Amino acid sequence: MKATRLTYQYIPNICIVLYIILFVYAATSKFLDFYNFKVQLGQSPVLTAYADWVSWGIPLLELTIAGLFLFPKYVLLAFYASYSLMIMFTTYIIVILNFSDFIPCSCGGVLEKLSWTDHIIFNVIFIAIAVVGVKFSENQLNSKFGNL
Repeated sequence: MKATRLTYQYIPNICIVLYIILFVYAATSKFLDFYNFKVQLGQSPVLTAYADWVSWGIPLLELTIAGLFLFPKYVLLAFYASYSLMIMFTTYIIVILNFSDFIPCSCGGVLEKLSWTDHIIFNVIFIAIAVVGVKFSENQLNSKFGNL
């Protein structure tokens, strides 16, 4: 019983820390090399028209989600937002890989060194982390408030 209680306490926290590290790192690397990030987004066949908005929006959204994880009241929302954002990133990669001749990488830092297959695997792992975080966070809420 005690191991289960510890599992339900630590697993969401590990997921939270991983997402905070990911989003703060990704946003920071985009802001530190903002010009390149914006140019690469402008080269995207899907995002060209929205490059100005998206170049600001993505890192700000990543920082916002990372910030939501710091407040217990918003952890479940942050996991859902993380899941949605990672699904969008993964869908974007798959669409670009299948329907575009030119494939710009607007990722920052270490992530731009990954192959496209590795990138998709990385994203799928973080999608799974979000699913685990949602499940454990919902279980914590249910144990606190009972099944509503």
